[in-house]
Amino acid sequence: MEELTSRRAVIGGAIAAAAGVAGYIVAVRSGLNQPKAATAAANGYGPPAAASGQILAHADQVPPQGGGLILTQDLVVLVREPGGSIKAFSATCTHQGCTVSSVSEGRIMCPCHGSVFSATTGAVVSGPAPRSLPGIDIVVRRGDVIRA
Repeated sequence: MEELTSRRAVIGGAIAAAAGVAGYIVAVRSGLNQPKAATAAANGYGPPAAASGQILAHADQVPPQGGGLILTQDLVVLVREPGGSIKAFSATCTHQGCTVSSVSEGRIMCPCHGSVFSATTGAVVSGPAPRSLPGIDIVVRRGDVIRA
């Protein structure tokens, strides 16, 4: 027995093919197919771009060695080094872009999937994060921590 293709099946197939072509054209022309800048937040693994000269905090707000200050609005973690100087890292976890939640005992913790980073170097202490937290250039001037 021979089966004939129905008119409905042919028209349905043509519509599906046309929709697929249209979807492809829209996707190719969309800006959403472009990679994120390295400074993008969520899954860009870095803080959002900010102007240099931005005051992040007062140096007195950064806890002593082992602790840190998380600036969620700026996506920056400030930590105090053993010598007393202040260092900054991105507060965006390199696993899936969550904002880290705490700093204690020399470790920066991400609440989403349990990644732990060194507060001294930003290096991954335990995953699933694949990369260190990127460092952020800062200067301390007249008691203010300023993005360089």
